[in-house]
Amino acid sequence: MPFTVHDIPDQTGTLAVITGATGGLGYETALALAGAQATVVLTGRNPEKGADALVRIRAIHPHADISYETLDLSSLASVEDFARRFAAAHDHLDLLVNNAGVMMPPTRQTTADGFELQFETNYLGHFALTARLVPLLSAAARGRVVTLSSIMARRGKIHFDDLQLVAGYTPSAAYGQSKLACLMFARELQVRSDTAGLGISSFAAHPGISSTNLIENGMGQGSMAARLKPLTGMFFQSPAAGALPTLYAATSPDAVPGGYYGPDGFMEMRGTPTAANVPPQARIAADLARLWTVSEGLAGVGFPSLAKAA
Repeated sequence: MPFTVHDIPDQTGTLAVITGATGGLGYETALALAGAQATVVLTGRNPEKGADALVRIRAIHPHADISYETLDLSSLASVEDFARRFAAAHDHLDLLVNNAGVMMPPTRQTTADGFELQFETNYLGHFALTARLVPLLSAAARGRVVTLSSIMARRGKIHFDDLQLVAGYTPSAAYGQSKLACLMFARELQVRSDTAGLGISSFAAHPGISSTNLIENGMGQGSMAARLKPLTGMFFQSPAAGALPTLYAATSPDAVPGGYYGPDGFMEMRGTPTAANVPPQARIAADLARLWTVSEGLAGVGFPSLAKAA
């Protein structure tokens, strides 16, 4: 039977953090988890949008246990600040959904940290966030991390000699690299969790082709994302449908740790959640380990080797 929001198990007692949760896929993920009785922390860059998202969710689920915290994944300082505040308030974290992203700005842009915008926002910021939250995820009974990739990962390549694409920026190359990196990270996180005894289950998911606010986040009307906008009604599925693979990975007892989930339709563009195709470039163990090591250096974080208490 196709997985729907009605198949989400009761999430009472589950504490979840969702990045980029004020619109699009992140909002739909937060809405569904709140409806399943989870305690949900929505994060985003804009407090006004955060407040609006809380109002909209409470209008549908009046008793939802939800809150908003500011978190900018394009800033390592913001990631560190959020993680510190969260750890001061909580002793565990059951679910982290690494969802926030930007899509294909027409010109190469850099963050305050000096990284290419899509590389840091979509990937490196989430790498750093997960590293800082590992102790809380490991402290949970069944900590889960779901990291959002994309069907664009199929065409992605990790440019180890030029990760910031200084010499060869194109919007699609940068986006594909960032989303391939997310998939590689999710897979390697499972390997390292198993090796270190962290007790964390890591999953990757992609939404197919969904009409989300990534299009608006494409930074301008001249962007590739903006040019795709007229096609959304014809070919793209809704954000609610696009969020289902994430929700399956986040909640289903049938989701396999280390797995990758996406829509079951033609070329995984739309449909109901199923196991997704892992592209060959995300299967090379040496490259997964290399990207991990490089990312620790770039982000200035290390993943603690905290064996889960018996």
